[in-house]
Amino acid sequence: MNNPKNKRITTIAAVSDIHSNVFALEAVLADIKRRDIDQIVNLGDILYGPIAPKDTYALLMAHQNDIITIRGNQDRQIYEATAADISDNATMAFILEDLPKVAVEWMQALPFDYHVSEDVYLCHGSPTDDMVYMLENIETGQPIVRDDADILTLLNSIESAVIICGHTHIPRTVTLSTGQTIVNTGSVGYPAYEDNLPIAHKMQTYSPHASYALIKCIDAKEGTIQSTKQDTSWQVEHIKVPYDYEAAAKLAAMNGREDWAFALRTGRVL
Repeated sequence: MNNPKNKRITTIAAVSDIHSNVFALEAVLADIKRRDIDQIVNLGDILYGPIAPKDTYALLMAHQNDIITIRGNQDRQIYEATAADISDNATMAFILEDLPKVAVEWMQALPFDYHVSEDVYLCHGSPTDDMVYMLENIETGQPIVRDDADILTLLNSIESAVIICGHTHIPRTVTLSTGQTIVNTGSVGYPAYEDNLPIAHKMQTYSPHASYALIKCIDAKEGTIQSTKQDTSWQVEHIKVPYDYEAAAKLAAMNGREDWAFALRTGRVL
């Protein structure tokens, strides 16, 4: 884990699950630029998708000095792909053909998690597993918020006042009995999906908007995020940004993924 000391940050723009959707990312970055932001953070699942991996990577590199980035499970999936994986997955084959080698190496070098400050911690899924949904139980096939005790167990003794995560694509803020706040940013570029692991389930936002979150410490002394939970208040905004989702959907369809195209247009799964 990285843990910079005395980093002067009060407002964070948190993005996650871009999934190669350069159109959504452009709109989100433009929206962030209009706001008073100290730090942008990116929680992974960046380039996996049938839209525009190379262009998404290029856009992120143009802003790399402004963004703290960690990896997600599907970033790993790209750089860990075997010949069999590529042969069995046309989307993976497209991604690896589209991306320059340096982009794959960049993903491989990303950290698993990150401490922005003593009080702000980033992970993709959970602090111990990038495949785990920290806030949602999906045993019914639909996302239901976990019990407080279950979430605390998944936190694995992380004591930060604010934990920012992604992975589920569902924007959500949950306050725990400890006073900690967990923020799931939602997905910048892929508003709905269906998965069979660990069981069949659907994650849907019912909107094509790009999602990200603003997290602000509103009682920071001298402009720094404080470590005393009792003296600090955290304001969270979930932002839904309109963008040219039709352009993204057309590319997804052209690359053989009508399921992605439908999700991009509707925020629903087929």
